[in-house]
Amino acid sequence: MIKNYIKIAFRTLLKNKGYSFLNIFGLAIGITCASLIFLWVEDEVSFNTHFENQDQVFYVPTNQKYEGEWRTFYSSPGPLAQDMLNDIPGIIKATPSASRERLFTIGDKVINKTGRYANADFLDIFGLQFIEGTREEAFKNPDAIVLNQETAEQLFGKDENALGKVIKVSNKDNYVVTGVVENLPENITFPFDWVAPLERIKADWMTYYGNNFADTFVELSPEANFEEVDTKVRALIASKADNTDDTAFLHSIKDWHLRSKFEDGKIVGGRITYVHLFTTIALIILLIACINFMNLSTARSEKRANEVGVRKAMGSGRGRLISQFIAEALILSLIAMIFSVLLLVVLLPQFNLIIDKNLVLDFQNPIHVFGLLAIALVCGLLAGIYPAFYLSAFKPVDVLKGLSATQGSAKFIRKGLVVGQFTISIVFIVVTILVYQQIQHVKDRELGFDKEQLLSMRVNDEIIEKFDVIQQDLIRTGAVHNAALCNSEILSGGNNGSGFTWKGGTDTEDVLISFRNITQSFFDTAGMEIVEGRGFSNNVETDSTYALVSESLARMMGDEKPIGNTISRGDDLFEIIGVVKDYVYDDMYGTGDPVLFMHNPGYANYFYIKTNSGVAVSEALSEIEAVMKTHNPAYPFEYTFVDEAFNFRFRNEQLIGELSKIFAILAILISCLGLFGLAAYTAEQRKKEIGVRKVLGASVSIIVGLLSKDFLKLVVISMVIATPIAWYFTSNWLQNYAYRIEISAWVFIIAGLTAVFIAVVTVSSQAIKAAIANPVNSLRSE
Repeated sequence: MIKNYIKIAFRTLLKNKGYSFLNIFGLAIGITCASLIFLWVEDEVSFNTHFENQDQVFYVPTNQKYEGEWRTFYSSPGPLAQDMLNDIPGIIKATPSASRERLFTIGDKVINKTGRYANADFLDIFGLQFIEGTREEAFKNPDAIVLNQETAEQLFGKDENALGKVIKVSNKDNYVVTGVVENLPENITFPFDWVAPLERIKADWMTYYGNNFADTFVELSPEANFEEVDTKVRALIASKADNTDDTAFLHSIKDWHLRSKFEDGKIVGGRITYVHLFTTIALIILLIACINFMNLSTARSEKRANEVGVRKAMGSGRGRLISQFIAEALILSLIAMIFSVLLLVVLLPQFNLIIDKNLVLDFQNPIHVFGLLAIALVCGLLAGIYPAFYLSAFKPVDVLKGLSATQGSAKFIRKGLVVGQFTISIVFIVVTILVYQQIQHVKDRELGFDKEQLLSMRVNDEIIEKFDVIQQDLIRTGAVHNAALCNSEILSGGNNGSGFTWKGGTDTEDVLISFRNITQSFFDTAGMEIVEGRGFSNNVETDSTYALVSESLARMMGDEKPIGNTISRGDDLFEIIGVVKDYVYDDMYGTGDPVLFMHNPGYANYFYIKTNSGVAVSEALSEIEAVMKTHNPAYPFEYTFVDEAFNFRFRNEQLIGELSKIFAILAILISCLGLFGLAAYTAEQRKKEIGVRKVLGASVSIIVGLLSKDFLKLVVISMVIATPIAWYFTSNWLQNYAYRIEISAWVFIIAGLTAVFIAVVTVSSQAIKAAIANPVNSLRSE
């Protein structure tokens, strides 16, 4: 019986090549799109699954209250880890950790690598697998360092044993390799290339509460009760530090990547939102593809009515006919899946470029194989079940008498499905336009600094000590406008704190203020404007008790004039000599916290260089590299363009925009395939009517309008339905951003007109073909 089903199915496919192609191609596009999304989702949900003891590993962020609002920070006090081990039963391992970038030198090999300073528990918490050395021995030497396999091979080669070798770090310290561990996968939240004992960088300020610098990781015993342990962790900081309501809490390794967005001290989402969103979109795209199958199958019902009538008259039951039609749908879906695999092989590299991942379709992975088969099976059943029940319901008496087999309800459902397809397509078009507008709106806003032609470099002691000479030599090249040092990235929050007091204004104690330790050239280099007062002089010692404030901090001083006012914290007292125009940092959609600028370049971590506008980028980089090699020869010339780092801040929004654009194109393409098939079938059904109308004098334009108007009505209805749906979802999405666009009516008009235009082109191609056909051919049988 199954063999017979397959034979009939292939005969039907070959007999109707055009419609079979439309069905297969539409399903193949839907399966391809859904498969790409599911590969992305698989990668997202697999973050951090590589590590052992996932149910027991936690990160420890802190909640701190500023101006009545809880804010969550991924840093905690240095002594917190040891106090948790000592005071809280159930915590069996804990470590503070600090991420650092270090220069490694072996002979003439020089590489920069990012790693972690931590204690020995770190190796166990993350379950590092040692290739050379052992966990137990790795940190017994205070000069120890554990490398991952990639770093060891870069320094010593693939065939050489790294254990016991000495590495010069940051061109001054010697570290001994005490272990080599397996490379970590790409999909981890906290990547690192090496681990070394925290004692190597430990300082007094790391040992007391009130100074949050550490990433704290803990492991619970399998028997521990999470709620009980978390409750004790939340109370610990207040019991150890005076006059604070800061609270630490446990954040599961399973949530580090997917649920890392906090509001008022509570998890409110994160990447999981995009996982849910794109999973829904994948299912919608599959549904659109299945709708095509249903429409084309039911539209051509009269072509198979005689077959159904004869088979029923000869004794075939409805169940057997249903099985036959579902088998045909499954075969079509399997063929579409095969084409989809070919499309995936071709498109996956380009998709990886868009999403900045390295996804792989692995046919040795049972999940991928069974996933494709499951998608094909679901599509086949979903697409075939309604046509199967519809076709099998024909009455043989009516069919064999030549009466119409088409049921009115089927026509209504078919029109509804077309409306559904184009409604989804229009929503995608609206989302694409609005996401693009929102990104451009933020990118084009007044930032308060000039990100163009601005380079950022990490600094070391030599750059800080030689800064004046390096700055002069850079300017002397003619390629550089100016250079400056700063303790933090210009786009990030950097160091911050509270407890400042000043004259005037309201309560000041719980205001969070960001610090900027800079050279006097920073404002000119970054393109920042001093709106009142003056900047720093070249004399660091003279200006050590002076400070500049941002406009937002100056406004907090109330009626007090900022210039000449003082701001203090503990024993530190600064006289305000200038006000800097507010600038955007950290949250590109917000306004940033108040900023205090101090003339203390000794704390610098970043070196900023502004190139001259008339100099080509390649020429400027060549000149800068030559100067840096002269004054900082031990370090490789590595830099970041600030405008590129700025654009990277919008990667989530850009991902939504790019994928929405792709989905809009695919949804419209799939919808148009179905519309094309329906238009062709309608033209075929009405060819005698068209012939009569042409004989009676109807023009081509009248006939084209006659055939097109019914489909255009459906698209117009889609516009009406899609508008409130698109407005609801996009307005909710925009609420996430403090700095956002207003939704304009023209966006919906453009989206609707685009859908109408595409539908007109699709339908007209078949309508014109029917209108210019010779009426003699269609009326010959009459």
